[in-house]
Amino acid sequence: MSSVGLCCLFFISVSLHYWVPAGCYANGKVTEACGNMEPHHGVPGQTIPSPYLLTTNSTTFSPGDHVQVILSGTSHFEGFLLQAKGTASQGSAFTVGTFTLTDPKRTQLLTCNKQQDSAVSHTSDARQKEVVVVWNAPQDSPNEVQFFVTVVAHYSVLWVKLPGPVIYHHGVTPYPPQSTVTSPPVQMTTSPSLFRPSVRFELSGPAEGYVAFALSWDTWMGNDDAYMCVKDEEKVLVSAAIISGRTQPDDQSQSGLSAVSWRLTDGLIQCTFSRPVKLANPGRYDLDQEYFLFIANGHAQYGKIWKHSRQPLISTHRKRITSPPEILTGSRAPTIMKLHGALMLLAWMLTGSVGTFIASFYKPDWPNQTLLGQKVWFQVHRGLMILTVTLTIVAFGLPFFYRKGWSKHAGVHPYLGCGVLALSLIQPIIAAFRPLPDSDRRYIFNWAHWGVGSVTEIMAVAAMFLGMHQSSLLLPQPWAMHVLIGYVTWLALFRFLLLVHKHHIKKSLLSDDQQAILSDQSEPCHWGSIMKSVTLAALVLVITGCLITLLYSIANI
Repeated sequence: MSSVGLCCLFFISVSLHYWVPAGCYANGKVTEACGNMEPHHGVPGQTIPSPYLLTTNSTTFSPGDHVQVILSGTSHFEGFLLQAKGTASQGSAFTVGTFTLTDPKRTQLLTCNKQQDSAVSHTSDARQKEVVVVWNAPQDSPNEVQFFVTVVAHYSVLWVKLPGPVIYHHGVTPYPPQSTVTSPPVQMTTSPSLFRPSVRFELSGPAEGYVAFALSWDTWMGNDDAYMCVKDEEKVLVSAAIISGRTQPDDQSQSGLSAVSWRLTDGLIQCTFSRPVKLANPGRYDLDQEYFLFIANGHAQYGKIWKHSRQPLISTHRKRITSPPEILTGSRAPTIMKLHGALMLLAWMLTGSVGTFIASFYKPDWPNQTLLGQKVWFQVHRGLMILTVTLTIVAFGLPFFYRKGWSKHAGVHPYLGCGVLALSLIQPIIAAFRPLPDSDRRYIFNWAHWGVGSVTEIMAVAAMFLGMHQSSLLLPQPWAMHVLIGYVTWLALFRFLLLVHKHHIKKSLLSDDQQAILSDQSEPCHWGSIMKSVTLAALVLVITGCLITLLYSIANI
């Protein structure tokens, strides 16, 4: 679905410890900080979420294994202290294993708790964004090991003993794993609590209003368990709510949430909270079940959220937050609405346009050629227009099926769609009662058929322009608009050229010396017919290119 997609990464991260930030001296000789991992900078550690992340390349290990450990961040840091710890039977923590360096110029090994090479720190205050080391599992490894890091952004800004991933001895059943959901511009991270079956969530996104995610049994809004971070002037309101439909969330509160924190920085909202895997609150879902994931963001005012201008990003299938790792894909547009847009574009950009051109300008080019008892131009025109009406009827019904009724927030677009369908059905009725070519009333039919067809085509183009701005099928701007403008311009240019050619031919045939002109221009007329065929091919080729471009953008929403 969406290449513009929804990614879910799940990591095992249950532990019997909590993280706390790290501080370091410029030369990294911070052995005296090994115990509580607190630097002696005279300032407390930060309590807001840190911009740093600790990861490993494995969730399990055996004695003698080598596990890669990576400290990375969205901003630079000047110092750090990294350790691996296990838990004794009485609950006390102890240092586990040793480390091997991959960059001795920037990192160094330390002796903590009388165990050589059991910690890693920096060698200078040179700024860096990533550190990679290797942890070596000892022969007497405990069942689980958790990594901790203290990070110093600069002297007075530091995070102490930040908890990292937990890795487990092969054969040991871990606690429920952590999960990460990312989707520009919103990010959500979850990890289980250390002492009880609960999950810690981290949610971030643009600071213009709010970011939220929801757990849903289906891909429709309604009866969903939602969690929101809403900007209210210079603070953020973190709450859970029940989404009963396309309305404001109900029962917004922090009931069931704990360890709530937030910050506004660099144009982003960041909030963190925890909630138990199972809650007795009505409307709250247990996190050990499978759900579709919704992620949304939008504007807010005075702590009140507005309707999001884009559809929520929805996972393509259900996922359990506490399940093993998996990459999820998602889409902001329901498949049924993608199909609606694709069929309407196919009908009115290609089959309808080409069918109209054939009837308007190509009758003289196949005067004596027949197909199934009718002239070729008429059969091609009729076939294309029947296909256009069929595609329109099918596409017209899809939004009603999706919305289960009339859409109240789609503006003029659905009214134009109704007009296009009505006129499309009137056209074949008018054609069925057309008089014979030599009838005195034939001109009435010609004008009526041309007039209704022209109005239908104009309304269809207007509906296409408005349709690409619908929240359920929002095409990338501005280039999608430019493609559609290019299509209309190309169509208008060829219509003008063929009208000029048609007028020139009529004028030539009505000249005083008609016979002479027809005789002298027989060869030019032949070449004129060839040029018109080339013109038709060029018209169809460019229209098809524009159509494929828009269909590709629909597929990747």
